[in-house]
Amino acid sequence: MKEKIDYEKMQSFTLKNIPDLDVCVLGALELFSSIKIPKIEIPYKKPLVVGSGNAEATGRILFEDKDAVFASESNFEEKLKGIRAIDGVVLISASGGKHAPIIAKTSREFRKNVTLITNSQNALAKEYSDRVFVFPKQKEPYTYNTSTYMGMILGKTHESPGKIYYFIKSRIDKIKLPNLGRYDKYYLIVPPKFSGIIRMLNVKFIELFGRRVARDVETSEYVKHATTVVPSDELFISFGEENKTWGDKKNRLHIPLPENADYATMMAVSYYMIGKIQGAHTPYFKKNIRSYTKSVSKIFGQEIKPIVE
Repeated sequence: MKEKIDYEKMQSFTLKNIPDLDVCVLGALELFSSIKIPKIEIPYKKPLVVGSGNAEATGRILFEDKDAVFASESNFEEKLKGIRAIDGVVLISASGGKHAPIIAKTSREFRKNVTLITNSQNALAKEYSDRVFVFPKQKEPYTYNTSTYMGMILGKTHESPGKIYYFIKSRIDKIKLPNLGRYDKYYLIVPPKFSGIIRMLNVKFIELFGRRVARDVETSEYVKHATTVVPSDELFISFGEENKTWGDKKNRLHIPLPENADYATMMAVSYYMIGKIQGAHTPYFKKNIRSYTKSVSKIFGQEIKPIVE
């Protein structure tokens, strides 16, 4: 990968020309192809892994093969009180702000060692953390969080960003897509081994479309359990495993995955497709992100900018 075209787009955009999520994915892959990604080493035997939104989902992916307890900002204190075996807290937060300082400080009050995994050298939660892993990121719109969490996942899976980029350009871009703007309802079907991505995809739809565009995201096994009792004119998008059952044939789109794909590939390919859906619809996110961040800054008592450098 000689030129970082999409990465340069991400570095130079403004509120007047916010890129869609698919461009963000390619930019992140270009970035990660040229830098070293940290390796996370955690000394705890039974960690409490805490995050908000997609950080929580990322934590479940990073530690799915560990004897870990998972929590969000809503129930982490309950876990600390009720599970004595917890011997340390892993806090995942791209910004290291908002709820993160409260979580870290409270964990310290429970006399727990805190490890912060973040993308910000100036994370507010650093003050209450015993060790910090800072992952690289690119400039992105607030909430896109593509390079942030993808970098952390790559730190675990060690997939090749260059190979993921090539697969998207050589395989996904060659697929003749239906008129994505015709649909306002989507059903994303993922392989069972990637069940941990479901929360991330649901959150991304919420952030980009609110309730303007409907979606469901399930594994190819769970889809069998009465999720299609009520039919609707929705597009079924299957990843990795071709859907030959659900929805009318004209409303099925198959997106392949490379052999031996892991979570970073799954995230990149699925986010890329959500970016294509975003580009086919009214730019709800772009129209509202400035006013939203202004309002939410007051809620958190911290300045939250619509563009995260």
